[in-house]
Amino acid sequence: MDRISLGNDEFEGRNNAYVLADDAASELALVDTGIAVDPVRTDLRDGLADRGYEIADIDDIVLTHFHADHAGLAGEIQAESGATVYVHEADAPLVADAEDAVAAVEDRRRELLAEWGVPEDARRELRTFFESAEIEGPPAEPTPIEDGEVLEVGGHRLETIHAPGHAAGLCCFEIDGGDEAFVGDALLPVYTPNVGGADVRVERPLAKYVDTLERLADRDYDRAWPGHRDPIDDPTARAETILEHHRERAATIVELLADHGPADAWTISAHLFGDLEGIHIVHGPGEAYAHLDHLRHEGFVTADGGTYRLEREPNTTERIV
Repeated sequence: MDRISLGNDEFEGRNNAYVLADDAASELALVDTGIAVDPVRTDLRDGLADRGYEIADIDDIVLTHFHADHAGLAGEIQAESGATVYVHEADAPLVADAEDAVAAVEDRRRELLAEWGVPEDARRELRTFFESAEIEGPPAEPTPIEDGEVLEVGGHRLETIHAPGHAAGLCCFEIDGGDEAFVGDALLPVYTPNVGGADVRVERPLAKYVDTLERLADRDYDRAWPGHRDPIDDPTARAETILEHHRERAATIVELLADHGPADAWTISAHLFGDLEGIHIVHGPGEAYAHLDHLRHEGFVTADGGTYRLEREPNTTERIV
């Protein structure tokens, strides 16, 4: 698969923009675009030029999800090329920068940060991060898509696989009905994608992400093309590794509650991750919350406001994730 590696100093390592081209039909598509900063604009333009293309040649943009490191350049590419921008219906309002959708996310984040017990100084630092992070270009006018929808772009057939957890509208795309897929941030080769903090709109984020991992494992692809870093040559094994990671994390949180007593998500995140800064001020307690919320639904902990108390420890035969 033809990928352009894009700089990314803000998040989880270098992004990928994938080039799909059918020269016979003069069709050109991109899967994801990268952050809207000048070095990434240069990476993308140079990568296209190396292949004999320019921005104006792009007919379609397929976004795996709304995060700025995947969708940041979509609007300005669309303005220059007239490309159609496809993204899942859950994320389309955020790609379009719809005022009510953006305000709802900000309101929900404020509510959760307070519920999680994040101190005010850390919240101020996070607000400063968001206000100063110039990583989103102008909004796009997206075409919403849904699970199972098939896109014919760049001479390829992409089947949409809704894969929520990390983001409400995250989608993978099976390539030409075969053994490979674009997986965005549903699977990453190095990091485990954040759940809980990366998209505060997602209800029961860990449960949804577990379903996504199991769905991808069931498809048993030969190769996955992630949103960051290098391709994944055994996606099923990677999905199972991430599942095991979350089982171990949930077990660790049970131990922390047993050893230290009731705690909020911020306190648990401090045990798990230490001091946090920048975007991790929401990602850290968000991850802790995703597990605490899951443990509550499974009957292992109870919650009083934002404080979680261990109700019972799992026995040796129970799988808590």
